[in-house]
Amino acid sequence: MNSIDKKLLEILVCPNSKKPLTFNEETNELVCKESGLAYPIKDGIPIMLPEKARKI
Repeated sequence: MNSIDKKLLEILVCPNSKKPLTFNEETNELVCKESGLAYPIKDGIPIMLPEKARKI
């Protein structure tokens, strides 16, 4: 089961837009609607690098 700590999700923001992120359980990614990027989560660790993000 994929999940992310709720407290972590509350403090993380998109490095590009500085806007809040939402967790997509299906893709196991943190999504920023503002910048149109989805940041992967590998082994429970969010990879918050724009160059590693997927454009949505």
